[in-house]
Amino acid sequence: MGIDEIYKSMMENSENSELCFPHLHNASCWKPKQSESGSILNYIVLSVISLLTVFLNLLVIISISHFKQLHTSTNLLLLSLAVSDFFVGLLMCFHIMFADGCWFLGDIVCLIYQYLAYIITSSSVGTMVLISVDRYVAICDPLLYSTKITLRRVRICIVLSWLYSSAFQSINLSDNLKQPGMFNSCVGECIVIINYIAGLADLVLTFIVPITVIVVLYMRVFVVAVSHARAMRSRFAGVTSVKAKKSELKAARTLGVVVVVFLLCICPYYCVTLVGVDTLLSVSSSAIVIFMVYLNSCLNPMIYAFFYPWFRKSVKLIVTLKLLCATFNLVLVFPHKTINK
Repeated sequence: MGIDEIYKSMMENSENSELCFPHLHNASCWKPKQSESGSILNYIVLSVISLLTVFLNLLVIISISHFKQLHTSTNLLLLSLAVSDFFVGLLMCFHIMFADGCWFLGDIVCLIYQYLAYIITSSSVGTMVLISVDRYVAICDPLLYSTKITLRRVRICIVLSWLYSSAFQSINLSDNLKQPGMFNSCVGECIVIINYIAGLADLVLTFIVPITVIVVLYMRVFVVAVSHARAMRSRFAGVTSVKAKKSELKAARTLGVVVVVFLLCICPYYCVTLVGVDTLLSVSSSAIVIFMVYLNSCLNPMIYAFFYPWFRKSVKLIVTLKLLCATFNLVLVFPHKTINK
């Protein structure tokens, strides 16, 4: 390429983009110019999803935490998932600020943002595995469910899942944690680089193995569920055991929807890691796949609202401020014992 062509290319680039930090000149990153209407629409959509994600998951957290009738093994897992989704909604605020392609909050905040995003994604996958195990035992071994799946064991598993995610991602991002921003090529960039070995380990341990476990367990659950459904047709509708089976099947179907939606939203993110020898993840360049992860966190509470009557009742109490009453007859609100179904 000749000097004239290089100069022409530079002029065209400067006309279509501008510096993130004009006072830094060549040290600053370039950001592409966007139409004003497109930028406004982008900010509005992301802001609405962020607010909805935080608000809806906060309703789930308050509902399960406040009402003792909702303190079941399954709901504790939903609570852990809601906490993850709640933090995803908060992290979207950073993504919104980075929507124009420039990072203005410094290398340390960038690293914290990316680090938390990795931990939350990993812990969400772990929670999905626990949900699959919970439904597997409930459907395939219902007589021993109450002895195998206890509140204490579920709490321990949730804590271990979060601790494992934090420890594993600390190792996974060790190079980035030593020196924040060491892989940035210019000021205004926010990226983390994972080498081949760490990227492969992350792909296997936080995606391939957990997803395989989830799929296998739920295939088994639905096979048993079909046989239960056929068996129930030959029995009386008023039998208690039949009602219990129907309740478990309904819970399995609802959580199955949650798992399927999760897989559809999370798979594109991990497919990106299969590209290239070194995995380069940039918020700006991976906007679509990261947006899918964010969208999943907003969809989960909507699924609960659609399938779970207890969630709709508790939301009504929270929104109407009846939750603030010192003594409230919760038996009238949640009359059934198996309110997690």
